Amino acid sequence: MHWAVRRILAALRKSYGPRPWKRWGSGLDLLVETILSQNTSDANSSAGFRRLRRRFRSWNQLANAGVEEVEKCIRISGLSRIKAPRIQEILRQIKRQRGRIDLEFLARMRASEARQYLLRFRGVGPKTADCVLMFAFGMKVFPVDTHIHRIAKRLELIPPDASAERAHDVLEPMIRPRDRYEMHVLLIEHGRRTCRARSPRCRDCVLVGMCPYGKRRV
Repeated sequence: MHWAVRRILAALRKSYGPRPWKRWGSGLDLLVETILSQNTSDANSSAGFRRLRRRFRSWNQLANAGVEEVEKCIRISGLSRIKAPRIQEILRQIKRQRGRIDLEFLARMRASEARQYLLRFRGVGPKTADCVLMFAFGMKVFPVDTHIHRIAKRLELIPPDASAERAHDVLEPMIRPRDRYEMHVLLIEHGRRTCRARSPRCRDCVLVGMCPYGKRRV
C-alpha cells in the first residue's frame, strides 16, 4: 500500500505544488486555535482566535478573565459556552503544572510523550494534539481531519466504516515520516478544492485513476 500513498502524494504535489514544513505558530497558539476550530469553519475559528488575542494581552490575562468575556470573544467560532471554559481550564492547568503558561517544552519530548501530555486535557482529542505537534513543533505525526477521512475512504485506503481514530492508526504508518506534513496539507487542499463532501469534482481530479469512488462517478 505504501507505493499507492507515494503515487497519491506525487500527484497532489504536481497539481498543487510542494508544501515544505513551516511553523504556523507557538504551541499555545495552535492549541487554542485548534480547539476553536472544532465543529466550525476555518474562517470562523480564525476570527475567534484573532478576537481573543486582540482582547487579552497575555495568556495569563485570558486564564483569569470572566468566562462570559471569553465566550463573547469566541462566539463566532461556535459552541462558545463549551470552548471558553475548556480553554481557560487548560491554561490554568498548564500554569499549575509548569509554573507558567507555555508549551514550548513539548519540543524536547518524543512525539508519543507530547501527545499523551496534551490528551490529558479535557477537550483535546487525537486530532487536536497531533495538529499542535505537527504545526508548532514539526513532529512526524499525521492528524486526520474530516477532509482526509473522506478522501481516504473514497480512495479505499481505509475501511468504509473506519472512525477518524481508526483512520489515523491505519494511515500514519503508511506514510513516510518525512512526507506526513506535506501529505496532510495537500490532502486538505484537495478536499477543499476538488474532493468536496458534496458535488466532488471527480472529472477534474488528479487522483481519479487511483480512486474507486471517482471511477464509479465518472
